[in-house]
Amino acid sequence: MQRLYDFIRRHPTGVDGFWAVVLLGFSLLWVGTTYPTVDHPVAYGLVAALFSLVVALRRRAPEKMLVLAVALGVVQLVLGLMPFMADFAMLVIIFTVAAHDGPRWASRLALIGGLSASTLSQLRWPMEGTGSGAAKVFFTIIMTVPFALAWVLGDSLRTRRAYFAQLEERASRLEQEREAQAKVAVAAERARIARELHDVVAHNVSVMVVQADGAAYVMDSSPETAKQALETISTTGRQALAEMRRLLGILRTGEHQEAGEYVPQPDVQQIEDLVEQVRGAGLTVDFAIEGSPRPLPSGVELTAYRIVQEALTNTRKHGGPDAGASVRLVYFDDGLGLLVEDDGRGAPQEMYEDGGADGRGHGLIGMRERVGMVGGTLDAGPRPGGGFRISALLPLKPAH
Repeated sequence: MQRLYDFIRRHPTGVDGFWAVVLLGFSLLWVGTTYPTVDHPVAYGLVAALFSLVVALRRRAPEKMLVLAVALGVVQLVLGLMPFMADFAMLVIIFTVAAHDGPRWASRLALIGGLSASTLSQLRWPMEGTGSGAAKVFFTIIMTVPFALAWVLGDSLRTRRAYFAQLEERASRLEQEREAQAKVAVAAERARIARELHDVVAHNVSVMVVQADGAAYVMDSSPETAKQALETISTTGRQALAEMRRLLGILRTGEHQEAGEYVPQPDVQQIEDLVEQVRGAGLTVDFAIEGSPRPLPSGVELTAYRIVQEALTNTRKHGGPDAGASVRLVYFDDGLGLLVEDDGRGAPQEMYEDGGADGRGHGLIGMRERVGMVGGTLDAGPRPGGGFRISALLPLKPAH
């Protein structure tokens, strides 16, 4: 049964053609059994054949078949061809046009034609023996009901189809929006992880390189100093590995994570430890805190830590051998201010102007992205008297 149903759905014109042949056969049978009592038997046969064509092509060309059905009805009225079985095609085409999502004039024409067909038929061929005029009116109304019902059922089907089509379109649009949001979220997460990796690798590796160079330089003359440098390299490497594990753990969704395997993300309190680490690497850093320290949102704390980390890393990379730096944290009532300055040579201009044409400056781009996510402001550039300055204001209210 399911196969038959699927076949019918795949071949609607063939099914309509089958019913058209059935209608034509019964109509010709009527003409044959009624002949010679009817006039114009050939005309009846031709009208029956054309009405069968209306049924066969009702879905391929509903508007054209409607016009043909109206024309055949007019021919019946003009030639006096009484209603017979082939007129059933009028109900079929009225239903089809009302259900078809086509021009509205066709649906209106089908409704008007259906409502007037019974009245015109009664006027052209008055029924004998129906009694009074009221009975004739009642009979006409009864004969009009099938035409009106055919149009109402077709129009209801069209409305239902349009409703389901709208639901499917809405569901498809929502699915596309969800996919787009998922892609944006994935891209944002990738950018965040990329910033974290850049900050972790750039800072810790630069510290390790400086310490390794120093250890190699004093290996023979001061073994104790070289030993301290190697210990710093070891400590810094462990810190880098711990943060790398934390970041990679974000990517390992669904895997079992052992408790304590990943360290928490850095915060403002660890900036002092960061400064001490940089001092141990040979960079002179003046650190000061103004205002009353207090807990801050985790996003603001991580942003502040990464800005200081990246700024001190840039000082070691671009400031020169004798550069010194200063770090100021200022607690305001509605935010946290950061000021990191150095007196070195400063970074090249392309490093702080939109990343530069050579694709460098990713650290400063990451700073701007971090500050933008918390709704803050960032100013980075050379100092008037030489060196480089990074100033940021991180509000405590979330960004809108």
